[in-house]
Amino acid sequence: MTLHQTIKQHTKESMIAKDERRTTVLRGIQAEVQKELIAKKSAANEGTDEEVLAIIRRLVKQRKDSIDQFSKGGRQDLVDNETAELAILVAYLPASMSKEDIMKVALAKKAELGVADKAGAGKLIGAISKELKGKAEGSDIKEVVDGLFA
Repeated sequence: MTLHQTIKQHTKESMIAKDERRTTVLRGIQAEVQKELIAKKSAANEGTDEEVLAIIRRLVKQRKDSIDQFSKGGRQDLVDNETAELAILVAYLPASMSKEDIMKVALAKKAELGVADKAGAGKLIGAISKELKGKAEGSDIKEVVDGLFA
């Protein structure tokens, strides 16, 4: 069963359980997938797992940005709502790599590329991000690389 099919099934289950927040979030994912398929003029009825994961990551990033903005604006009610939606979205993402695992990859890439100082940090971050695409958060990669040159 693909991720998109799983989300469709979970949407039906949440509707039966009358879990409005979960239903709304899952319908939002489905709507984004549909928009993506239309934009690509794809004849497929479903998105691939990679496409769906990319959409979910984008929605997670949007929620995190909203939480940050609402926190600054003192709107705790909206922060709570976005946090609850974020938890639903994160459940569909694969586990992110730990910083220790990222450090191992970073050290190997640093030696492979011959990066010796902070000037090559951007190149190193790019190479690591390309290798770990979808497996690690960009902010974690940046933090690990910054730690290598601190």
